[in-house]
Amino acid sequence: MTDWTQVVDAHGAVGRVPLLLDQVEREEVPEAWDELWDRLCLHGETVSAASFAALPRLAALAPARAQALELASAIVRGTLRHPDGEALLADCPNQVDRLRELVDQRLRTRPADYSRLFGDLLALAGQYHWSASLGDFTDDFYVVSCPGCEAEVTIAVGDYGCYAPIRD
Repeated sequence: MTDWTQVVDAHGAVGRVPLLLDQVEREEVPEAWDELWDRLCLHGETVSAASFAALPRLAALAPARAQALELASAIVRGTLRHPDGEALLADCPNQVDRLRELVDQRLRTRPADYSRLFGDLLALAGQYHWSASLGDFTDDFYVVSCPGCEAEVTIAVGDYGCYAPIRD
């Protein structure tokens, strides 16, 4: 159980995040989601101890609320921006696994926000640097799951084109 009186959010405050989480668990409140984003993933990048403390509750909400999945994924993408991020994230392995499954399921539907979700999947797989540079790929090969059959597929992205080798 998290002692929220000891957990600081992105604004240096304590105690507000659990109240907002209670609110979004009860009902859809866009203003509460906006404030959660502001306190847990400021400008979509800056995370805090409260961000990681909120992950279990966000992961529990994620199957039913797209906002929870997006916010939780953004927090994981920001892991390297927090000095204790990797240690704090290590306390949530089950939640990260569940979030990765949910993002992978969404990717299989080929959503309009595929690129962002692919970055989320990379972060949830522990590839924080690649996730952060999603908009600026360089030549490299990536192993991903095929959205049709779940087989592992190697894809190439970079100056020489974007393709999957013929063997895949």
